[in-house]
Amino acid sequence: MPPAPSDSSLPALRERYGERYRWLLLLSVMVGTMAAIMSSTVINVAIPDMSHHFTLGQERAQWVTSGFMAAMTVSMLTTPWLLARYGYRRTYEGCMWLLLAGGVAGGFANDFPLVLAARVAEGLAAGVVQPIPAIIILRAFLPHEQGRASGIFGMGVVLAPALGPSIGGLLVDGFGWRSIFFMVVPFCVASLWLARRFVPTTSPGGEAANPQGAGLDWRGLLLAAAGTLCLLNGLVELHGGTALAAATLLGGAALILVLFVVLQRRTLSARRAHPAQGVDPLMNLMLFKDRRFGMGSIVAFIYGIALFGSTYLLPVYMQSGLGLSASHVGTILLPSGLVLAVVIAGVGRLADHQPTHRLVSIGLVLLSASFALMVTIDPGRPAQVIPLLVIWAILGRVGLGFILPSLNIGAMRGLERTHIPQGASVINFLRMLGGAAGVSLCGIVLEWRLAAHGASLTAASANVPARVAAFEETFLMLAAICALALTAALKLRDAPPASGSK
Repeated sequence: MPPAPSDSSLPALRERYGERYRWLLLLSVMVGTMAAIMSSTVINVAIPDMSHHFTLGQERAQWVTSGFMAAMTVSMLTTPWLLARYGYRRTYEGCMWLLLAGGVAGGFANDFPLVLAARVAEGLAAGVVQPIPAIIILRAFLPHEQGRASGIFGMGVVLAPALGPSIGGLLVDGFGWRSIFFMVVPFCVASLWLARRFVPTTSPGGEAANPQGAGLDWRGLLLAAAGTLCLLNGLVELHGGTALAAATLLGGAALILVLFVVLQRRTLSARRAHPAQGVDPLMNLMLFKDRRFGMGSIVAFIYGIALFGSTYLLPVYMQSGLGLSASHVGTILLPSGLVLAVVIAGVGRLADHQPTHRLVSIGLVLLSASFALMVTIDPGRPAQVIPLLVIWAILGRVGLGFILPSLNIGAMRGLERTHIPQGASVINFLRMLGGAAGVSLCGIVLEWRLAAHGASLTAASANVPARVAAFEETFLMLAAICALALTAALKLRDAPPASGSK
């Protein structure tokens, strides 16, 4: 007997839609993830316009991005608990409504604190959503299909940041910074419609959601939030504040990290001793015993620094360093985004047959080279500026195309199926923690090098060569960080086969 139309459990939806259901489910979460990723990156083209509107300095303006990243980073750790307690659909729809509300509120806000609050709300929603696709790919697809699914999903997702800056740049020039917030609205509406049709009400594994299940590890979540905020503010204080304040905040972040690790170990021990009571740890530290997951986590953290740091730095460099308009920035970045969409689909197929460490290492080399080659751009030769920007941006996106579809899947293939939601949550958390730190780090290093060269981003008569030199040195810092990640990427090799196996 076919399932009732109102039955939205995972088995019922599989029976209703057949073999194509897993692709329909992937499409549904892809649209929501596109909205989340677009909201995280497209705001960068609006930062100069927003800074002028609210009369913001570089440090305060950067919190439009850093606040979003901090909220997104911490909320990722709650995804496994939310999915187990409320199921895929309620969790996903709740995030889409919050993202929609943040976009509308930010677009209508007249005070910068309200804009920042809207960005934090968007970050909370985006953080919960982003681990979900990896969980679905590893659970719904067979091992030989996972790379292709990851590539197709990645191709769709990268179209949002590829097209976003171009459309966003035109919107900023034509309608101002407020229009950027409204860009996520159609994606949220479409994702809510798809979720109602294809996203199951069950939790990972097909079990019914259990609202009376294990409680949330609130102590761990508060420690994670406090540690992230101390880290980000400590990085800002390294340049903009006093040495004592920076040391206090960074020391506090280190102390909180120790307390967090101790708490998570105790929580896990208590949960094992009394399975029917207590809470699950926010981060299961036993996952790091798997070598591939541990090395993948290191790569994800360093890669997050480079990826999100450059996503913040590139538009600011083009506008404030080279004097290009917001619409020019979007046009320059568009070809690289389209190339990334093609590369990521092709590499997704390779990921089913090629070792993870090889693909990730190739990607890191290309990404590092794209940053290092930024020093070849000479503003004194205007005819070469835009072609070189396009070429080096494409090179970096090709590198991303090698990393994105293979890193998460390869790092988590050795985990037990029951640990996949936790693994996806943790590796995304570490990548975003690196990203949040990377945005702050780029802002700090840029301000430091600007001061060293006697330049400024706000002075109308600033020395352009000195300003460009500061940007180039910041890009070289990102290139060195990517090169550092290679040492961990090379250890992502599959475990040697057992004796007697092929």
